[in-house]
Amino acid sequence: MEIQFNNNRQPNRNRRPPKKQTALQRFMRKFIRLRRNTRRLVMIVAALLVLAIIITLIAVPISCANRNAAKQTNLAQQQVVATEAVTEPVNTNTHLIKGIPLIAQDYYKAGCETYACTMLLQGLGYKITEGEFIDNYLILQEFYYGEDGNMYGPDMDAAYAGDIFHGAGINCPAMAKSMNAYLKTQNKGQQAYFFKGKTLEQLCKEYIDKDIPVMTWVTTYMEESYEKMSWIIDYVDENCTRKEGDEMVWRQNEHCMVLIGYTDKEYIFNDSVANEVVRHDKKLAQTRFEEIGQQSVVVM
Repeated sequence: MEIQFNNNRQPNRNRRPPKKQTALQRFMRKFIRLRRNTRRLVMIVAALLVLAIIITLIAVPISCANRNAAKQTNLAQQQVVATEAVTEPVNTNTHLIKGIPLIAQDYYKAGCETYACTMLLQGLGYKITEGEFIDNYLILQEFYYGEDGNMYGPDMDAAYAGDIFHGAGINCPAMAKSMNAYLKTQNKGQQAYFFKGKTLEQLCKEYIDKDIPVMTWVTTYMEESYEKMSWIIDYVDENCTRKEGDEMVWRQNEHCMVLIGYTDKEYIFNDSVANEVVRHDKKLAQTRFEEIGQQSVVVM
């Protein structure tokens, strides 16, 4: 069988050539495609927004729950701390008397006892200055040298020994006696009492706890005292245990302050030399107090 190829096949006369598109048609086709793409983009964005909203709705309650849990934890901790603060034992082993003024020892350089006395009296409501007290009430006896070359002076239990600017000082019996000379003029029924031998702890229990300040004989800045000078006694009174002709010894650094309070570890004083309220270790203060004879004065 012979196959013949017709290479002279005529084209289909029924097919129409494509029409040429106008500019408007081309624009419309692009517009339609753009609108379709925009619709898809809008749908994608909307889907993302819905997803974000769903995530937010899930996350916000969790965050709030976490914050509430944290607040409850902090509140519980505060309640525990508050409970501990309430249940912790209160330290009652402390006391401070307020209202005792400070007076700087800036003029009568050797008059610490008078400054302490004035601070105590002013704190109790008396209107007296250190100058007025020295000029009118302080018992004073000067030093002098005898023909034998020896120095003579008072028993410090009876009077202030020497010049108020450069002298040795005065002990608690003579100071209480001088204070009573003033108190009698005030007619308030109060009197100064002196003690030898009471410890600082005893003074706190018996007087400080009752808001009664106490004059105490210690040392300057709680430094160690030592024997500095001595003289032959030529003046005594009813409060003296020594007699005329005995030797009187004065210790360097002797000082007088007003005891106004205490803590567990310290005693608190008004100090005219430091011109401030000072705190000293209890054991050290008691040691210095003993060095000067455990002397004290109260007014009641």
